[in-house]
Amino acid sequence: MTSTATRTIAEHTIVLAAWIDENSDRLDKFRRPVEGGVRGAVEHARELMALLYEAGWSRWGWPEEIGGLGGSELHRAAVYDGLGAAGIQIPEVFVILETVAPVLAHYSPELAADHLPAYLRGEEIWGQGFSEPEAGSDLASVRTFARATGDGFVLNGQKIWMTLGSSANYAMVLARTGTTESRHRGLTMLWVDLASAGVTVRPIVAANGREEFAEVFFEDVEVPAEYLVGPQDGGWGVAMFLLQYERGMYAWLRQSILHHRLSAVAGRVRPGDTRSSRALGEAFVLLAALRARSVTTVTALAEGRNPGPVVSVDKMLLSSAERATFEAARKAQFEEFVVSDDLESATLRDEWFYSRATSIFGGAVEVQRDIVARHVLCLPTGRRANS
Repeated sequence: MTSTATRTIAEHTIVLAAWIDENSDRLDKFRRPVEGGVRGAVEHARELMALLYEAGWSRWGWPEEIGGLGGSELHRAAVYDGLGAAGIQIPEVFVILETVAPVLAHYSPELAADHLPAYLRGEEIWGQGFSEPEAGSDLASVRTFARATGDGFVLNGQKIWMTLGSSANYAMVLARTGTTESRHRGLTMLWVDLASAGVTVRPIVAANGREEFAEVFFEDVEVPAEYLVGPQDGGWGVAMFLLQYERGMYAWLRQSILHHRLSAVAGRVRPGDTRSSRALGEAFVLLAALRARSVTTVTALAEGRNPGPVVSVDKMLLSSAERATFEAARKAQFEEFVVSDDLESATLRDEWFYSRATSIFGGAVEVQRDIVARHVLCLPTGRRANS
């Protein structure tokens, strides 16, 4: 393949489209809904990852020193856009890739070099351990404790809502190394082998019956010193670095998927169905706004700039666009949504249920609004009624 030194994003997009066209038969299975629940989806994703790695596409946008082919976030964004436009279902493993891998590359390039190629080949699955039963949007309240030893850390505590936790081999875990009162100043990020003694993983069954999430318990889990990600007691800064990718690259990846999904829904709207047409139009407007906002964020990341608190707008727009897209799908395919048991209808129901939670996971929308009000718009803090 052409080196990034001579390939522009436009050329990258053209070459990708040609490759997708040439490999249409091999890629066709990745355009269809997946059977077998979450485990089936993970195995399906492993196949796609291996195929993209073999062709080099998943390696673009990552530094050569850690197993990539060079380039920037814009190269990765172009690949997601091209796959989504071709109707290829981009699996959840890419979401985890875009939140965890940039952190490893920036803070622990040795760990990235050891693990990124295996992930890109579909040989490893990772998780993200931030949320706890008593620490969701307020990460400074994390209670999972890591006691420093001479040669590493001993980890005790619990994480919840770990995406693909039941399939994960490793997880990036935010733990407390200081006192509870130290809040964000006493946090440390660790890379944890989930096959370690003392780790217990329990699937969480969601409303749609899927076991996409898990809670993970740590009991005297030994973490070697080389699995420290960033500085000890500097985990808050590492977490903030991660969140700009979670809310930036994730938003771009999802909008690529949602655009294709909504285009398919448009073909299902019956003549004269003004209710569905209106819902479809509202979703398209929200997606257009999300894409416009997301371009700015991805460009900033590619140029090495911190997007800052305005990236919370990406998260808010994504939540609205996600819910609107699958609400439009529900209205346009109401009969299938309610009574049909075929795989496509079951997938639609799964997507609709999943979309209901988008205003909560990854940082509640109410919290994002507060961040935007305080740090972007610089609005004064209002008084509560009767205070």
